[in-house]
This record gives sequence, structure tokens and C-alpha cells, in this order.
Amino acid sequence: MTVGKRIVVVLGLLCALAGVTPALAGTATHKAAVTAPDANDGSALYSEHGTATCVQCHNEAPATEILKTAHAMKGDMHSPAGQHGCESCHGPSDAHARGFAAGKPTLPAVVFNGPNASPVVVRNQACLGCHQDAKRMDWAGSQHQNANLACVSCHSLHVTKDPILVRTTQTAKCFTCHAQQRAESFQFSHHPMREGKVVCADCHNPHGSAGPKLLKEFTVNQTCYTCHADKRGPMLWEHQPVRENCLNCHTPHGSNEARLMKERMNFMCSSCHSAVSNSSGGAFGGSHNLAGNLAGTAVFNSALANNRTCLICHSQVHGSNSPNGTYFFR
Repeated sequence: MTVGKRIVVVLGLLCALAGVTPALAGTATHKAAVTAPDANDGSALYSEHGTATCVQCHNEAPATEILKTAHAMKGDMHSPAGQHGCESCHGPSDAHARGFAAGKPTLPAVVFNGPNASPVVVRNQACLGCHQDAKRMDWAGSQHQNANLACVSCHSLHVTKDPILVRTTQTAKCFTCHAQQRAESFQFSHHPMREGKVVCADCHNPHGSAGPKLLKEFTVNQTCYTCHADKRGPMLWEHQPVRENCLNCHTPHGSNEARLMKERMNFMCSSCHSAVSNSSGGAFGGSHNLAGNLAGTAVFNSALANNRTCLICHSQVHGSNSPNGTYFFR
């Protein structure tokens, strides 16, 4: 028996063991490659030629811009291009391609934008199928998920650079919804968000967080300390409102007062250090300046009236490590 005949016999035996005839073996292999389960009926097909089928029609920008991104890295088995191409995200859409060719338009399995967009949960599942890591582990139950936002509400895929991932354009994208924070960013004192030096994602995790207001850390102070490490402490002499919450005195997005203060310095301090309990009489002079208490004296102890602020003396308001820093003088 020649070598060629032996090969034919072996192949015949293998096909018989597999339960298919040699004539059908190629067909079975082909169907396995293009058939995949669908979320709806389990019978949808992937296009036979994948992305090559899609770009026959979708051959202009912005559709083709995604070919310049990491999603188009065909050599990476974890990328959409390394799996089913466009249909890795848009779902099995052979019916969509064949329908247009036959003059009977059919939508793709998953539509991300427009009036025929798929339900939010379906769109998000297409993204979370790959992007499910530590940064997104708190997405379920987060404020943005509860607001019925889809990933594509913020992210743009068919662009060379996603604006939400670029520091100079990120805040503009966030401000389309967060109008109050945008208005505050134009105030006299503000974090340089519009300038691109501090961006929303430096403090917030939009995909969910264990902390309040989608903060990246568990508390406001821990988030602030990532930049303002000199205020972290511990200090020999602690200022309790500082340790409690930075927002007791500051507003993070913008203020018309210096240093992002919630109100003018002397008013802010006097909200806690009232004239009754403060031996200095408070920023307004307290009882020393009440009518009837100035008779025969030249005392006028109002820091506000004398154009002074509390920080002229109490310069270490965030805490002091000086043995003589009881009153935060140094």
C-alpha cells in the first residue's frame, strides 16, 4: 500500500470515529467557525469573513477610525479584532450583512447609539465582557449605573483617541451632565480642571466606588491627601475640623473666595469659634465690641474691621508639630 493510500485510509478512520463522512468534514468545521450562541435565540451566525464583510459598507470615518486603536490589534487574542472583529462588540450579525445585500435591511445584534439603540444592559454587557477588572468591580449598583448610563454615554470607540481618556478633553465630556461643577470651575478660585492639570478621574472613579460621591478613596480626606500629602498628619496638635472632613472649610470644584474656601476666612472661622467661647473675642471682636462695652476705652478688637484674617496669627491651621503649637501659631 502506497503512502498516499495509507493517508486516505487513516483519514477515513478518523472521520468514521468522529461520526462524519470525509465529504462533510469540511462543512462541519466551517459551521463551527461561524456559529455562536446569541443572547436571544441561540441560533445567530457570525459573518463568514468577519470584519472584511463589515468594511465593504462601513468603509469611511468615523467607522474606520477604530482600526487605528488597540481594539483593532488582531494579534491580541483579547482584543475584539483577535476574536470576531466588529461582531465581538456588535454581536453575531450575519443576518444584518445578508439583509442589506438582499435589500432587506436588518439591524446588528447590538446597536450602541441612535434611535434603535439596544437596551443599556445589553450594550454594557458587550463592554463588560472584556473590561471587567478591579477599576470596574463596583459598577453594579453605582450612581452612574443607577442613572441608566451606558458605557458609550461617556466613551467613544470609533475615534483614534477617546476624549474621556484624554486629560485636556475629559472634563468637557463630564461637564455635559455635571453643569453645576462646570459653573464652579469658572469661579475665581478653582482646581485647574478646564486647564487639564487636574481632571475628574484624579478624584473620582466613574465606574463605581466604595466611597461617597464616586471618590477613588474611602473618604474625602483620603482622596485629598493623594495630592495634599503635607496636610495628612498625624500632627502633634490636631485641628479637629481638618481631620473630620476637608469639606468643612473647602469646596473642591470652585469658589469666589481664596483657597477654595466656602466663605470668607473670618466668617468661616467664626462659624465654630464664636465670640462666647473664644477668648480673643472672635473675628468680629465679640463681646468686647458690643454697645456699652467700649465706654472710656480705645479697645476695638475686630479682626474683620481691622482688615486682618485669622491666618495672620494662626498660620498652621491644618495642624502643628511644634511643641508650642497649641494655638497653631507655628
